[in-house]
This record gives sequence, structure tokens and C-alpha cells, in this order.
Amino acid sequence: MKSRSALSAGLCAAFLAAATSSSADDNRNQHHDDVFVDGRVLDGFAIAPVQLSLKGKNAALVGLGSYLVNAVGGCNDCHTHPSYLPGGDPFKGESPIINADQYLSGGRQFGPITSRNLTPDQDGRPAGLTFEEFKFVIRTGHDPDDPSHILQVMPWPVYANMTSADLRAIYEFLRAIPSRPNNPNPGP
Repeated sequence: MKSRSALSAGLCAAFLAAATSSSADDNRNQHHDDVFVDGRVLDGFAIAPVQLSLKGKNAALVGLGSYLVNAVGGCNDCHTHPSYLPGGDPFKGESPIINADQYLSGGRQFGPITSRNLTPDQDGRPAGLTFEEFKFVIRTGHDPDDPSHILQVMPWPVYANMTSADLRAIYEFLRAIPSRPNNPNPGP
């Protein structure tokens, strides 16, 4: 997992400087020059397990999306295989070390179903989907490869209740992660 010091080295120095320059009762949620900075954005950058590309992206949405994917959504558990590196599996009582090399590249098997690769395609689209397609999949559960089929493992009925703004943040975060076209470790 990326260290907090690595965060300061990089991705969003001006954004973070503005966000942390004022004091507030709640250090996670701050105001600076009439701009409200949600602590979840900062936390999202701190817990991102991979290097993020912010070029051409909204940094606040990327940070919030990371928070939603990595702290709330549990996306790593199904869309990274294996989810954790040897010696870093929290389900074995070890300190978590996310498998950054395969992060969200899919490949975990659930019976006949294999989790989808969520990393950006050659055009920068997560899972090869436009935002409207991504939102449609999350809201309806219709498989993007076969719209007549409803996704059976993905907990889309829960994620369907997320706001469009939250889904946009998740999409923006997925656009910012490294592309991993092929997971060399597909399987159960």
C-alpha cells in the first residue's frame, strides 16, 4: 500500500497544500478560501494502493473515488486476484498489503463467473465503458457484454443507490489507475 509520505511527494501538491493550510475543528473536513475540502478526498489519496495519473482529471473526484473504492466499496476483494500479497492477507491476521500489480484487473472466479477487469482500456475508459455505460451497469446490473444478462455476483443493487456524483468519482478514480490489460493470475 502506498505510504502517506509518497502522497506528499506527488499527485496533487497544490490541492493538498490548500486543503491542509487552514485549521478546523474536524481536521478531515476543512475550509480554505471558501472551498470546502472533504476529508474523504485526502484519505482517498492516502489509501490509493497504486500510482495515480491525474493528468486531465479532476483531482478531487479522483481522491473521493479512491475513498469510495478502497474504504467503502470493497472492490479490491472481487476485482483483484489475488487481492493481497503473500504475508499481507488481513484474513490471515496479517497487516494488509494489496496486490498493486494486479489491482482491479479482474480474474477472481465465482463459479462460472469471472470478475471483470476495471482498469482503463487503451482509450482510458474503465472496463472499456463510457461513464454513461458504467452508470447504466451499476444502476441496472445489466452485463455490458450481454445486456440481456443480469450480473449475478456483483452487488449492483447496493451500489445502484449511490449518487450520480459518487459514481462519477468512482469512474474518475478508475480512469486514474494504471491499465492492466491482462491479469496473469486468473482463477479461483
